[in-house]
Amino acid sequence: MNNIETRIAAHPITRSLSDEAFKVIITGAREELFEPGQVIFRAREPANSIYLIEQGKVAIEAHDPGAADRPVQTVGAGDVLGWSWLFAPFTWHFQARALEQTRVIRLDGAHVLCRCEADHQVGYEIMKRVSQVLIERLHAAITQSKP
Repeated sequence: MNNIETRIAAHPITRSLSDEAFKVIITGAREELFEPGQVIFRAREPANSIYLIEQGKVAIEAHDPGAADRPVQTVGAGDVLGWSWLFAPFTWHFQARALEQTRVIRLDGAHVLCRCEADHQVGYEIMKRVSQVLIERLHAAITQSKP
């Protein structure tokens, strides 16, 4: 395994993936660095990536035009950012902004989705992991909205 593959294998969401699912995840993976205040993605833009956060912190924000961005959750090292690539209309539902210098491994969500459609066993394995991210995000949104 090369360096990026080793780092992906060590990430909590990818640990103990089957060999076949791991091959799907690593295709097209690349490292990216975001500076404090930099927007990683914006609500309603095309969603086609999964971000494995290795270092730093990211604010997930509800973005309403004409109003201040509302924090939903802060995520950091060991967390995953992005699930909207999985569901039509394949656009981001939230905005993500780096709060500090943040290093991620960006995965090709469109590729992963196509492979999951082609191989339902791999798709199920990946979907279970992404569903956990969705549950955590929903819980954070509900908790944040309570007075």
